[in-house]
Amino acid sequence: MSGRILIVDDAAFMRMMIKDILTKNGFEVVGEAADGAQAVEKFKELSPDLVTMDITMPEMDGITSLKEIKQIDPNAKVIMCSAMGQQAMVIDAIQAGAKDFIVKPFQADRVLEAIKKTLG
Repeated sequence: MSGRILIVDDAAFMRMMIKDILTKNGFEVVGEAADGAQAVEKFKELSPDLVTMDITMPEMDGITSLKEIKQIDPNAKVIMCSAMGQQAMVIDAIQAGAKDFIVKPFQADRVLEAIKKTLG
């Protein structure tokens, strides 16, 4: 299974970790963004098959960015990433249209399971 994926996280090492998991498993990482505003721009530019989106970021948070991406493409597939203890934000994200969420620190099998399920 292949998919073109945009990774959004304000922490470069987190983007690197996700990218590493994805590329080792045959996915194509088409872009990276460090905040929600960049994510919206990159989404318009690259039209990826899937976006992994951090919730807590500077400039524009992941939930606001998710809502903007959903306005651009109602069928956009977005998986939210959150640290432990952000359950309320996860519920907001699902209500805003996120397909799934992954809890940090990432476990490779959980990341891949969420992505395969979402790309289906």
